[in-house]
Amino acid sequence: MTIDPDGHDLEYQHDDLGGASDERNASLGTYVLGLSLAILLTLASFWVAKTDLIYGPGIPVALATLAVAQMGIHLVFFLHLTTAPDNTNNVLALAFGLLIVGLVVFGSVWIMAHLNYNLMPTQQLMQMQR
Repeated sequence: MTIDPDGHDLEYQHDDLGGASDERNASLGTYVLGLSLAILLTLASFWVAKTDLIYGPGIPVALATLAVAQMGIHLVFFLHLTTAPDNTNNVLALAFGLLIVGLVVFGSVWIMAHLNYNLMPTQQLMQMQR
């Protein structure tokens, strides 16, 4: 805890950029908990891939669910992304980044799916070249 020159207790220590630092919120215990949850989710994904207990077509869905859960663990425990008012810009930047990545990935898949339909067959192309 820091004390200002007037003797009042300050709740957060401000960093060079003017924001509140996360020294108070980040402790060794939270990092250990995040690491253990990340390891647990990684082991669970290897188990899902190798087991016969899960229906075959459901394995990709289970792996995607575990991947999203692990991304959430990393965002909360290691990047300290919360819904606090001082993290609004971080959440908006993350949402914008996810939007751009989604547009690029789904747009590329959409273009590749329609290439087969829109391209001319090879036999017709060979006849045009004669």
